[in-house]
Amino acid sequence: MKSPTEMLEAEHRVIARVVGITPVLVERLEEGGVIEQDILKSIVEFMRIYADKCHHGKEEDLLYPALSDKGVPMQGCPIGALVADHVSGRSLVRHLSDFAEAYARNEPEAYIGLISSLRGIAALYPGHIWKEDYLLFPMTNKVMNPEELDTLYRQFEQVDLSIGHDTLERLTLLAGDLERQFG
Repeated sequence: MKSPTEMLEAEHRVIARVVGITPVLVERLEEGGVIEQDILKSIVEFMRIYADKCHHGKEEDLLYPALSDKGVPMQGCPIGALVADHVSGRSLVRHLSDFAEAYARNEPEAYIGLISSLRGIAALYPGHIWKEDYLLFPMTNKVMNPEELDTLYRQFEQVDLSIGHDTLERLTLLAGDLERQFG
């Protein structure tokens, strides 16, 4: 059976595919190109459901409290800093959604806001993923025993089930499609 940290790392690889195309979209906009509204809506949906509800939800609702039970402080480093990143990510995605709608209406401020939101996502997520993969997850595997990790894994599976395997599979395929189209 896979471990909960391996599950989260696998989700990181999928999230990184979508985050990885954001600089390409910025470049396209800066060169006067157009981004189809469906692409922007797809990115917002992916970030809200896959990255936030599924991935960040597992961390905030299950992993961080489990680590807190083992004596890891919820404030400061690492958990407090990671939660702050999640809050920043939600804000960036909310702005991306708002500016994407304004962009569809050809509103003048949309262009700059879209570029700013996409750049923010591109700047935030690689470092956030690195902190989790190389700091938080190794610590998790050290402080939690095999039974606790197994319980956490099963709880993570329940999160996936509540969102729907079809939805998660569709969003995983979307990440690959976006990467092939813009990567």
